[in-house]
Amino acid sequence: MTLERTFVMVKPDGVQRGLVGEIIRRLEQRGLKLIGLKMLQLDQELAERQYAEHKGKAFFEGLISFVTAGPVVCMVWEGDGAIAQVRTLMGKTNPQEAAPGTIRGDFAQQTGRNIIHGSDSAASAAREIALLFTERELVTYVRQDEPWLFE
Repeated sequence: MTLERTFVMVKPDGVQRGLVGEIIRRLEQRGLKLIGLKMLQLDQELAERQYAEHKGKAFFEGLISFVTAGPVVCMVWEGDGAIAQVRTLMGKTNPQEAAPGTIRGDFAQQTGRNIIHGSDSAASAAREIALLFTERELVTYVRQDEPWLFE
C-alpha cells in the first residue's frame, strides 16, 4: 500500500450527537495517524468550495444549508491506503445501505444527514486539505512505527 493523506469532516449532525470521539477512535484503531484537526463553522462560500463537484445537482443547496447550520470537525489522516480505508470505515452514503460496523451503518439516519464526509480520491484529498489546512497546521511524524515522536 501507499502512504497517503485524506480529508475527513464530521458533519454538524455528528458533532451535535457527540460522535467526534467515536469517529476518531475508529480511525485510530484502524492504524491511521491523525495529523491535523480543527473545529469550525463553515460559511456559505467555503462550503460551496468544499462541495464544488456537486454544484448544479438537485441536492446541492440542501447540502450547503446543512453543512453551514452548525460546527464541523475537520481532520487530516495519514496512513497506508488512507483514502480507501476511510471510505470503507464510513460506509455507503445512504445509511440504509451501509453495513453494520461502518460509521454510517451504525450512526447515520438518512442520506442527507449521514454524519461524515471523506475524500473520494487523491485529487479530492489534496484539494480539500489545502482548502481547510495550511501545511504548517499538519503534524509530521518522524517514524511511522513510533507515533509519539514528531519532527
